[in-house]
Amino acid sequence: MTSATLRRATVSGALLLSLLAVPAHATTAGTDTVPSGAAALPDPDLTGLRGVLRTAVRQGAPGAMARIDDRGTVHRVVTGLADRKSRRTISTLDRFRIGSVTKTFSAVVLLQLVDEKKLKLDAPVNRYLPGLLPDDRITVRHVLSHRSGLYDYTNDMFARSVQGFEAVRTKVFTYRQLVNRSLRHARTNSPGAAYSYSNTNFVVAGLLIEKLTGQSVGTAYQSRIIEPLKLTDTLYVHPGTKIPGRHTRGYMTPDVAGAALIDATRQTTSWAQSAGALLSTTGDLNTFLSALLGGKLTSAKSLDQMRRWWKVNSTTAYGLGLRRRTLSCGVSVYGHTGAVQGYYTYAFTSKDGKRSLSALANTSNNGTVLNTMMGTLESAFCGKRTAAVRGSARVERYEDVAPGVALD
Repeated sequence: MTSATLRRATVSGALLLSLLAVPAHATTAGTDTVPSGAAALPDPDLTGLRGVLRTAVRQGAPGAMARIDDRGTVHRVVTGLADRKSRRTISTLDRFRIGSVTKTFSAVVLLQLVDEKKLKLDAPVNRYLPGLLPDDRITVRHVLSHRSGLYDYTNDMFARSVQGFEAVRTKVFTYRQLVNRSLRHARTNSPGAAYSYSNTNFVVAGLLIEKLTGQSVGTAYQSRIIEPLKLTDTLYVHPGTKIPGRHTRGYMTPDVAGAALIDATRQTTSWAQSAGALLSTTGDLNTFLSALLGGKLTSAKSLDQMRRWWKVNSTTAYGLGLRRRTLSCGVSVYGHTGAVQGYYTYAFTSKDGKRSLSALANTSNNGTVLNTMMGTLESAFCGKRTAAVRGSARVERYEDVAPGVALD
C-alpha cells in the first residue's frame, strides 16, 4: 500500500462553448439547490480510504487505487497489482476501461447539442432517427434518464458472465444491431413511467451523436471534451482491443468458485460503445467531472437539466447521464459508476466540482468488491464522520452490465 499527497498549480483556460438557453421541464423528481453558507467538506479520511482498498483486494481484486483532487491538493492511494504476471504495482497513472462513466461523456455531448439548438430534450428520438424505435413517445430525455422502457440487451448477452463475455470479446457490433437485440423483448414500462437502467438507452445516445454531429462518437468526444480539457490519457479506441500505453490489466472473477481469474483486458468493448467503451485515468476523470459540475462543459441551463433527478432508491437518484449519491454524512456527490469486464470504477465530485474522487478495482463479476468500493466515496467526502454502514439499507447491489441479472 502506498499513498501520496501533493499540491498542484491551478490550470486555467477558457472553453469556447455555446451557452444558449434550453426550456425547463416540469415533470421531474426534483432539482438541487445550493444552500447559502453551506458547510465545507471535512478533510478526506485517507486512513479509511486505504482500508477500503485493502478490503477490496482481500475480497478478490488484484489491485485497487483512488485519487482525490481537492482544490489543488492531490491525494493518491494504491494497493495491489496492475498486472498479475509481471507483478507490477497498480498506479493512478495507469489507463483503464471506465465502463459506464462513458455515459456521462455521451450525455455531455448531447447537452452541448441542445445548447447549439440542434437537439431538443423533449422531442421524440424518432424525429432525429426516423423509424429507429417502435414508440414515438420515447423522447431524448427519456433515453438519457433511463426512463424509455427499452429492454437492456446485456441481460441476455451476459446472463452467464464469462461465457457471454468470451462470445463477444472480439466481436464488432453496429449500434443498430445492439438496438435490435433490445427490441426483440417487450419494453419494461411505458415511456417516462419509471426508471429502469438500460445500456440500450446510451446506444441510442451514440446514434444521436453521430447523426447530429456528422462525426463518429470517438471524434465527438475528442473535439468536444477531450481536447478542450486536455485529457491526454482519455481515449476511444473502439473497435481496437488493446489499451495503449501504461495501463492496469482487468481481471474477471470466474462464474465457478475457485477457478482462476480471467484476464479480460483485451476486448473490443463493442457491446457497449457509447454506453461504456472509453479508456481514461483517475486524474482525467477528476478533471472531467470537476469541469462538468463547475459549469465549464455546458450552459448553466443544460447542467440544470442534467441535475433534474428521478429517484432510484433511498440514497441514489439519476438525472441525464449523471448519478447523485447521498452519503451517510448527508453530503451528495455527482458522477457515475462503471462496470465493464475486468474493471469497477467510481467517479464522483462535489456539488461545486471542487473535490473529486475516482477509484478503481481491477476486477468484475464480484458484487462484494463492487459494494466495498462504494466506501471510497464515504472516505473521500465524509472524512472521519462516516457512519457505520450496516445492513441491506446501505448496501446497494447493482451492476451497470446486465442490471437485470442477480449478482452472486
